[in-house]
Amino acid sequence: MIPLRDDNPTEMRPVVTVLLIVINLACWLLIQGAGADPERLQASVYGFGTIPCDLTHRCELSAPGLGWGQLLTSMFMHGGWQHILGNMLFLWVFGNNIEDSMGHVRFALFYLICGIAAGLAHVFLSPGSQVPAVGASGAISGVMGAYVVLYPQARVQTWIPPLFIVNIRAWFFLIYWFFIQLVMGVGSLGGGDSGGVAVWAHVGGFVAGLALIKVFESRALVEARRNRVLLSRQQVARDAWRL
Repeated sequence: MIPLRDDNPTEMRPVVTVLLIVINLACWLLIQGAGADPERLQASVYGFGTIPCDLTHRCELSAPGLGWGQLLTSMFMHGGWQHILGNMLFLWVFGNNIEDSMGHVRFALFYLICGIAAGLAHVFLSPGSQVPAVGASGAISGVMGAYVVLYPQARVQTWIPPLFIVNIRAWFFLIYWFFIQLVMGVGSLGGGDSGGVAVWAHVGGFVAGLALIKVFESRALVEARRNRVLLSRQQVARDAWRL
């Protein structure tokens, strides 16, 4: 299921959401060369991706690298056009509403913390893996976990390939997505195949979003949205940048 849009309007401009999309695209184009050169793409993935065995010191050959900084840089690397465009679509559909519920600064911190938590979950459950994990999906999973708490009844226009476009309640879309990740993750624990996807990063990020949303939300902004009572433009702008 691919989300196209939701029926959940925002009250403020999603400055950080747009900035994150721009940064991810810039990294893909400028650092990774848009995947045009396989050697350059591979070098970027191994240079900036999260390699669990590097962090757990289980790699047979461990080159000096970024260490734990991999957990941060890996969030802005991707493996292909489908990977980055899919991630940015999910970020846009769900991220603007979560930014709207927190304000810009809190949302930026929340996003990064969820991404790091996702990376840690992947390392913890695949400590010997030599395969680098890259992508924004762990952090975006945290955004999705926050969304299901705050806006479970919102409707998500969803494309079910190849033909169907339907409106689905957010809680169903997101819980179904999480269930798929969890099933794939459990299946991979016994040496099964997760399709090359770091599903435990998705699970870890989603759980982090569930756990942290009440810490990071701005109650004033959330209540204003729920009641459709707008704060004054000055108050919205002030709350948007408040920690």
